[in-house]
This record gives sequence, C-alpha cells and structure tokens, in this order.
Amino acid sequence: MAAVLDLWAQARSEHASTSDRLEDVERVVADSPAALLVAERDGEVVGALIAAWDGWRGNMYRLAVRDSHRREGIGLALTRAGEDYLRSCGVRRVTALVAFDDEDAGGFWESAGYPQDQKIGRRVRNL
Repeated sequence: MAAVLDLWAQARSEHASTSDRLEDVERVVADSPAALLVAERDGEVVGALIAAWDGWRGNMYRLAVRDSHRREGIGLALTRAGEDYLRSCGVRRVTALVAFDDEDAGGFWESAGYPQDQKIGRRVRNL
C-alpha cells in the first residue's frame, strides 16, 4: 500500500483537496465494493486506479501512472481492467472523476471513451 501512496504523491493533481492516507487505502481494499488495481513493472508500482461500485453506478478515480512509464498503455490497461471489474459487478454506467481544467487527464479520458458530461456536474463537501 505504501508504494501506491508514493505513486499518488508523485502524480498528485493540484486539484486534489484531501490527503491520501494509508488507512483509507486499506479500507478500500478490505471493506468496500471497490477494486484497487495496480500495475507493476520489475517489482515497482507504476500505475494505480480505484474502480468503485456503489450498488448503482461505477466510478473510477485516483488513476496515476509514474511519469517514467507514461504513454506505454498502462493507464488504458488499468482503465479497461476497471471497466471489466465494474461490468462483473453489474455496472452499466461509469463515471471518471477528472478536474475540468486538467488538460492531460481530460485528454486521456476523452481518448479512452469518456467524454466530458456537459449536463451534470458534481457537488462536494469535505467532512
């Protein structure tokens, strides 16, 4: 889990507003109907994605690929694996959480088949 947290720290979006904590990652793995998908190369964590299901819809977030391994298909492979997991849960609609002005992430998700929804925005509150 520490390697995933290290990756997320390296790839942290300037739009992230809450900290990544070990206990949160452990809870996702232990208690949640979610999958923490991890890509490794030569024993090093080079990518990660959370694919979560709330019983109704699927969500994908915290996608990160180590800078030195970008543009190798790792992000897309994680995305497709997340879709496979969510499909196996019965999910028919998936949302990817992406900051509006994050051009790199937006371009990736667009090319992966996730256009920006122009009608629905999300509202959040930190607790």
